[in-house]
Amino acid sequence: MIEVKVPQLAESINEGTISKWLKEEGDVVQAGDILLELETDKVNLEINAEQGGILLERLKQEGETVTVGEVIARLAEEGEGVAPGKGKEERQTTHAPSEKESGEKVTAQTEQTVQQNDPQGAPAPTHAPDFNQLASPAARRRARRQGVEPAALQSTSVQEQTVARAQREIKGDSPSIIPPVWDQPEAKPVERIPMSRRRQTIAKRLVEAQHTAAMLTTFNEVDMSAIIRLRNKRKEAFYKAHGVKLGYMSFFTKAVVGALKKFPLLNAEIVENEILVKKYYDIGIAVSTEQGLVVPVVRDADKLSFAQIEAEIASLAEKARQNKLSLEELQGGTFTITNGGIFGSLLSTPILNPPQVGILGMHKIQTRPVAIDEERYENRPMMYIALSYDHRIVDGREAVSFLVKVKELLEDPETLLLEG
Repeated sequence: MIEVKVPQLAESINEGTISKWLKEEGDVVQAGDILLELETDKVNLEINAEQGGILLERLKQEGETVTVGEVIARLAEEGEGVAPGKGKEERQTTHAPSEKESGEKVTAQTEQTVQQNDPQGAPAPTHAPDFNQLASPAARRRARRQGVEPAALQSTSVQEQTVARAQREIKGDSPSIIPPVWDQPEAKPVERIPMSRRRQTIAKRLVEAQHTAAMLTTFNEVDMSAIIRLRNKRKEAFYKAHGVKLGYMSFFTKAVVGALKKFPLLNAEIVENEILVKKYYDIGIAVSTEQGLVVPVVRDADKLSFAQIEAEIASLAEKARQNKLSLEELQGGTFTITNGGIFGSLLSTPILNPPQVGILGMHKIQTRPVAIDEERYENRPMMYIALSYDHRIVDGREAVSFLVKVKELLEDPETLLLEG
């Protein structure tokens, strides 16, 4: 007998949730086959079989939380005399009642219901759902006030008039069978969707960020005219030379690095009673996926060219959407950039990504009239930018100056080659 255990996941991860079993009980398993997918706080992992055999029993089911080292399944080794499919059939035989047994059970329940509701043998409904599960709250309250036992009610959703009929029935004033009556005004359709482990972690971290940091946000706006002109002029040659498109993110990454060098406390974190200022620039880029927001990290962004930054961001974003990011690619960022503008956001206040003390929010580029002097104005492509920061170690003057520096570098992108 082979025990399948949850392997060591990562230094900071001790448990996960089984999101999907890829093997059924009774299936033949080869060494290296993927048995299941495990969802952790940060990434989804595939658990492989270390040895071959026949899957006898799955001890943990989809949606259950498991810990490192826990036994989650058992395999039969070759030579143990178990034929493929046998384990599954045995479990079905053991736990599933036969068709005859099921029929006898239903018949017995039906006869009991008939005796209770109509001593003279009138047939009683055999598939009535439980009143407590499906009745509206108002109907249940009315039933309790008037002393009606919920078991006496056979409808799926009962209006107050039906409860009154049940009360008369108990007194012997009305027929014993109460027909189903749908309570449309109170029976509102709902759907319950379990939160994934990643969504739970995102929710927890966002709340913690607001409870543990003194977070403030400052705003500015950027005239994107120079960057747009430069992109339009160079984008075809850039793509031919490097095989990636010249986007806005490389400009913003370079501008952020340049500003961080001028204002290093935005590239720091708090460790107990000390400020840990980082002399490297690992920039997190927020990426939205179907499973939730993730923040892969562009390492040593200060040492990368525009083309290298664009290629790295494109690669990380694709991995994020395919759920193939590794833990190393999600850890250790020093500052984060998030772009709500791709969804149409005009202005927002981004939330810090602890333990980082700064995050820059990009927004939608929108043409707006801009004053050139006292008498003239022009329509310019403008973008609001926002900096959320931890006021415990970053003062307002430093935060505002940082954002002004980002604005200056973006509006004069040629300086990014020198300062970025």
